[in-house]
Amino acid sequence: MRLRTRVTALLLAASSALTCCLLTGCDAPRPSRAATPPADRAGAADRADDVIKAATRHLTDACLTRQGLTPPRPGQSPPPADERQRRVSDALFGAGPTELSLSLPTGHVVRAHTDGCLAAAQQRLYGDQARWFRTSVVVNNLEPEAAHTHRDLAEVRARHRAEIADWQRLRAHALSEATALLDRHHHPHDPMGAPPA
Repeated sequence: MRLRTRVTALLLAASSALTCCLLTGCDAPRPSRAATPPADRAGAADRADDVIKAATRHLTDACLTRQGLTPPRPGQSPPPADERQRRVSDALFGAGPTELSLSLPTGHVVRAHTDGCLAAAQQRLYGDQARWFRTSVVVNNLEPEAAHTHRDLAEVRARHRAEIADWQRLRAHALSEATALLDRHHHPHDPMGAPPA
């Protein structure tokens, strides 16, 4: 089965798998220990992840709805028609040749679209979708890089210190944007809470 079809099916079944759309030819990125905060801040990191995921879902749902498509819901079966599934997939992940690509030291190539609802949500939250793509792919693949190159994870982290710092800055920006977006969404009568365009 093609990865895109598999990813779409996963998203339609459980819409929490948004990151999987980035990949072609390798496993879904997992948060690397390189970017994981110390244990005493792990709960805050989990809450931040939840806020960013909720805002991403809010933005992608609104984008799909504007296009007359039904956003995927957890536990919902995939649409019966392949054509409808393809339309939702194209709208969510983008269509045509991928515009972003990054070759990893493991030999895998990760690609993503700059069009589609997910790309628009990432642009809105992170402020620079292409930069977030590059940074998050590197950071989410530090452990595979260490294993592939037979280096200690600390050494690989040190080599990617700039990307880790950039990842942290972009994620902090996304958390701020996501919090503001969800606050406006939950308080629609707030004069500053106009819905996102």
